[in-house]
Amino acid sequence: MKRRIASLVLLAAAALPMGSAPSAAMQNGGKAPVEDVWKPAATPKGGVSWKVLEATGEKTRKDAEGYILSKPLFTPKVKALAGKRIKVAGWMMPLENGSKQKHFVLLGYPPGCPFHFHAMPNQFIEIYADTPFPTNESKVFVVSGVLELTGHDESGIFYRLREARPA
Repeated sequence: MKRRIASLVLLAAAALPMGSAPSAAMQNGGKAPVEDVWKPAATPKGGVSWKVLEATGEKTRKDAEGYILSKPLFTPKVKALAGKRIKVAGWMMPLENGSKQKHFVLLGYPPGCPFHFHAMPNQFIEIYADTPFPTNESKVFVVSGVLELTGHDESGIFYRLREARPA
């Protein structure tokens, strides 16, 4: 199960552009070295911004097999959203075959080169939708769902939306 979740994290991580500002900032002590052209999806009216979600810190360690395990350090603002229906915008990374998706990853930043590992766990949300979404990796979706804070099992997935639907 841990390896399946780690695979999900790696897939989501591979979908974002190398050197995105938040990734670079987290790796560079909170300061991005240059202005980046990649911007997060715009915050929908009444929605939650990626800036809020990206404020979640990360504590990592390596297990006995050398895998990097990641645990979230949620901010009070993020903790206050737990269990509430929120809206957030982002790009789809499908996890199922077919023209509709009920289980996918919502990326905060546009999909980029699949050969670069650079997404942070605070830059994507695992989506479990009650209403299927059309499969489209180039469109920005606004998703409404009940926010679940995860990651205490060190899976590297910090956020999940349940009962999700198009907003």
